[in-house]
Amino acid sequence: MKKRKIIIALVAVAAIGIVLYTCTRKKAETRISFETEKAARADISTSVTATGTVEAVTTVDVGTQVSGIVKKLYVDFNSVVRKGQVIAELDRTNLESELASQQANLRSAQTDLEYQQKNYARYAELNEKQLVSRSEYDVALQSLRKAQEQVKVAQQGVAKARTNLGYATIYSPIDGVVISKEVEEGQTVASSFSTPTMFTIAKDLTDMQVVANVDEADIGNVREAQRVTFTVDAFPDDVFTGSIKQVRQKATTTNNVVTYEVVISAPNGDLKLKPGLTANVTIYTLERNGVVSVPSKALRFTPEPQLVGKRYQIKDVAGSPKVWTLQGNVFTAVKVTTGISDGTHTEITSGINEGDVVVTDVVSGTDDSAPSSGGGSPFMPGPRGKKNDKDGDNAKKP
Repeated sequence: MKKRKIIIALVAVAAIGIVLYTCTRKKAETRISFETEKAARADISTSVTATGTVEAVTTVDVGTQVSGIVKKLYVDFNSVVRKGQVIAELDRTNLESELASQQANLRSAQTDLEYQQKNYARYAELNEKQLVSRSEYDVALQSLRKAQEQVKVAQQGVAKARTNLGYATIYSPIDGVVISKEVEEGQTVASSFSTPTMFTIAKDLTDMQVVANVDEADIGNVREAQRVTFTVDAFPDDVFTGSIKQVRQKATTTNNVVTYEVVISAPNGDLKLKPGLTANVTIYTLERNGVVSVPSKALRFTPEPQLVGKRYQIKDVAGSPKVWTLQGNVFTAVKVTTGISDGTHTEITSGINEGDVVVTDVVSGTDDSAPSSGGGSPFMPGPRGKKNDKDGDNAKKP
């Protein structure tokens, strides 16, 4: 009976000890700390993103104004051409025949004109002597005028035929590079309704541009001369720079999405950019360099009593925005004036100075330095192969 009472007492003591240890350990493990950061100078910018296409600044589609068979091509893709250089020729047979026909018509009209001039001169002389009727004189005059007009028509026909013959030789209209060739030798081109495109020539590939489509929600902040950076999939590690040259007023609607075209300069001295590449564009709509700033989350932090605990005092101020400083166990609110924000940092124009420390967040963690009995429960067995000091004192000596 006595032995049973002793066992029950030991169990009760052990249970009480475990409960006390757990409560003490839990209270010691829970601690509250705060993240702080100094107000520092930084470069802050706001931006909008868009996608666009790389294009040459000046691109000319070269075609033909006459129909015919392509007789000879003198250039190919990537050929460098000069203004006035012959780049293609059409077969001239039909055009030369047309010119010869028009020249024959002109000679016939000129012959008829000579006859009508002589005929009119005779009738004019007879009319003065009143040897012919007035109507006969008028007919002779009308025939002369008609012959004169026929000569003019024939002259225009010859000029047109000669011009068309000249169109059989295709010249480059600008200095540049051939970026597209749409025909081959022996192919027939027809200009019945529109001028067929034979070549596309880019004027200067060292001076490119990006035409980006900016969403209607962002276009209000986009202005000429703003800084732009962009990347292309062909060179994912390279960041290209430029500036806005033009914000076009015409809207484009695609799948109920309204966008506006923005033209961006893209210097291309190393010729990495090629026409047609897709560009991922960032337009910096507002930039501030070297301004005092704090993390944006500092403006969202509020030391609620249930969050920071009762041992901290809170000195608040009216209005917002504001940041909080911590000295000892006192939180003090400071009203500030903000500028621009990039989402991560916010410009502070007044209220605090560079170097001031503000609270950004509260952190709950564990305190490994909390008091404990050897770092574990006194009622739990220790690791195998080790003994406590008491056991060591009573250990058998060799």
